[in-house]
Amino acid sequence: MYILGISAFYHDSAAALIKDGEIIFASSEERYTRKKGTDAFPINAINNALKFVNITLEDIERVVFYDKPITKFDRIIASYIHRAPFGVHSFIKAIPMWLKKKLWVEDTIKKELKYKGEVLFTGHHQSHAASAFYPSPFEEAAIVTVDGAGEWTTTTIGVGRNSGIKLLKKIEFPHSLGLLYSAFTYYCGFRVNSGEYKLMGLAPYGKPIYADVIKREIITLNEDGSYLLNEKYFNYISGLKMISRKFSKLFEHPPLRSGTPSQFYMDIAASIQVVFEEALLNIAREAKRVTELDNLVLAGGSALNCVANSKILEEKIFNNVWVEPAANDSGGALGAALYCYYDYLKGERVIQKDSDGEGIDSQKGSLLGNSYSDEEIERDLIKFGASYTKLNSDDLVKKVAKLISESNVIGWFQGRMEYGPRALGSRSILGDARDPNMQSVMNKKIKFRESFRPFAPAMLEECVSDYFYFDRASPYMLFVAKLRESYHNKVEESNKNGLELLKIHRSTIPAITHVDFSARLQTVNGKDNPLFYNLIREFYNITKVPIIINTSFNVRGEPIVGSPLDAYYCFMGTNIDYLAIGSFLLSKKDQPKLDLKRWKKTLIKD
Repeated sequence: MYILGISAFYHDSAAALIKDGEIIFASSEERYTRKKGTDAFPINAINNALKFVNITLEDIERVVFYDKPITKFDRIIASYIHRAPFGVHSFIKAIPMWLKKKLWVEDTIKKELKYKGEVLFTGHHQSHAASAFYPSPFEEAAIVTVDGAGEWTTTTIGVGRNSGIKLLKKIEFPHSLGLLYSAFTYYCGFRVNSGEYKLMGLAPYGKPIYADVIKREIITLNEDGSYLLNEKYFNYISGLKMISRKFSKLFEHPPLRSGTPSQFYMDIAASIQVVFEEALLNIAREAKRVTELDNLVLAGGSALNCVANSKILEEKIFNNVWVEPAANDSGGALGAALYCYYDYLKGERVIQKDSDGEGIDSQKGSLLGNSYSDEEIERDLIKFGASYTKLNSDDLVKKVAKLISESNVIGWFQGRMEYGPRALGSRSILGDARDPNMQSVMNKKIKFRESFRPFAPAMLEECVSDYFYFDRASPYMLFVAKLRESYHNKVEESNKNGLELLKIHRSTIPAITHVDFSARLQTVNGKDNPLFYNLIREFYNITKVPIIINTSFNVRGEPIVGSPLDAYYCFMGTNIDYLAIGSFLLSKKDQPKLDLKRWKKTLIKD
C-alpha cells in the first residue's frame, strides 16, 4: 500500500511516500525549484518520489494533506474579527489568496496530479505528532509539538503507543511559542521562518539581561506548561508585521533592518533563548507528569532549537529524547502519510532492534531524497567541459580525507539527498575543524553569511563521549553538547565581548567550538551513511582527530543543492577548493571559466 503525504501553501512544502508504513522517499520542494522555503505545490517532489519507486499515481492508495484548510480559514477570519477594525489592509491582501487557492486543496491535488482517488486531511499538529512518534525507536512515548500555528493549535502534549496517537493537551492561537521566537527573530534583523536558527546562534554572544522583562511584560509562563502572550506587543494576529510599536518601545530600540547585530541585539537573542528554554522545559515536565513515560519525541518547527532540546536531556526529565529531523512543516508531509497508515488504516507498527535489543528509528538517517548515478553525474560534468578524475570509493575517501587535513574545503555530493533542513553528509561542505581560520574562511568566502554563525562537527559515533559531555548518538544535528575541558585552550576573555569573541581560538578544534564551548553534534555510524563514516574514519587515521566540519552545501539564501548541476554551480561560484561528486573528484584550479548567468538560463530551459 502506497500513501503519499503532502505539505504545501504556507512554507517548506514537501512530499513523502510510504509503502506499508515504511518510509520510501521524502523531499522538500525547494530542492527542485531553488526557492528557499517555497510554499508551492510540491509537484517536483511528488514526481521524483514516483520516479524513484517506478510507480504512477494509479498505484497510490491514499493522498493525505497535512493540514485542515477550512479550520485554518476559520481561525484567520476569527482573528480579523477579533482585531477589527485593525488589520483591514492585511485582510484585503490575505483573503483573495485563500479564496483562490488555499481553501480548495482537494481540487488542487486532483487537478495537479490528475488523481482520481481519495484525498484525506490530518490536523496540522496530528501530522507533527505522527512525524515525531512513528519513525521514533520507541514503542511508547510522550509527544510534544511546538510551532507557530497549525489551524488553531500552537502547542500540544500527547502520547504515542504502538500504532496509535492521542493528543491530550493543547494551547491555541494567538498564544504561540513559535511565533514569540519568530517575533524576536524579526526584531533582531533575521527573516521569519528561516532565520530562527540564526537567532539561536547569536544568543551565546549576549547576556540574558532582558529575560525578566520578557517574562514580566510579554509572556506569562506557568508550571503546568501553559503560557499566555500579551497581545499588545504583537501584530501577527491580523497585521502584516510580527511586532507592534509597543514592542520596540518596550526595549527602546527599533527592529534591526540590516547589518551586523550590536551588543543590544545579542543580549535580546540571549534573553529570548533563555525564556524559550524555560517554557519548553515546563512543557516537557508536564508531558512527563501526564504520561508517566520514559521517552519523549518532539516535532514542530520549534523542535529545531537544538539548544532547548539539549536542556531537556540535561534536566533528565526523560531517559530518552528523539526529535524528527524534518521537524518543520516539511515533516508534515511525512507525518500525514504515517498518520493515515497507522491511525486511520490501523496498520501494524514494527520497530527494528539492534544487537542489544534497543529500538532503531525508521528515518533511515533521513537520507530519503534523490540519488544520482555516475552516468548521470558525468553527463552533466561533460556539459560544462569540467575536468575531473574518476576514483573508486576507497581511493576517493583517502584522497578527500587527505585534502581536508591540508585545510582544503570540499564540496561533498554523495548518495541520497537529506530530508529536512540539515546537511547530514550527502549534500555537505566539509573542512578541517582543527584549522583556526576555517570558520572565518567558510563563512565569508564560501557560505557568504554572517561571521558569527557556528559550524557543526560531524564525528565518529563511537568517539563522541571522548570529546563531549554527551553519552548518546546524535545523528540529526538536533542536540548540542559542551566540549570536554581537556580540549580547551587557556584563553583570556574578560576584555572582549560581542563578535570580538570570534577571534579567540578556545579549543584544539576551534572551527566547531562556539563561544560557550558548545557544538551542535552530528554523530556518524557505518550503517546509515557508510561512505561518510569511512571518510571521517580515514581523516581520523591521518590526524588522530575523529571530527570534521559539516555544513550545508549551499550559499546564504539558497536551498541546499539538489542536483549535480546545482552542486557544480555552487562549487564554481564559491571558494570551495574541491568537489567530490559521486565517483568523481574535481579541483577548482583545473576547471574552465564558467559564465554562471548563461548556464543558469540553460538550466531553466532544461
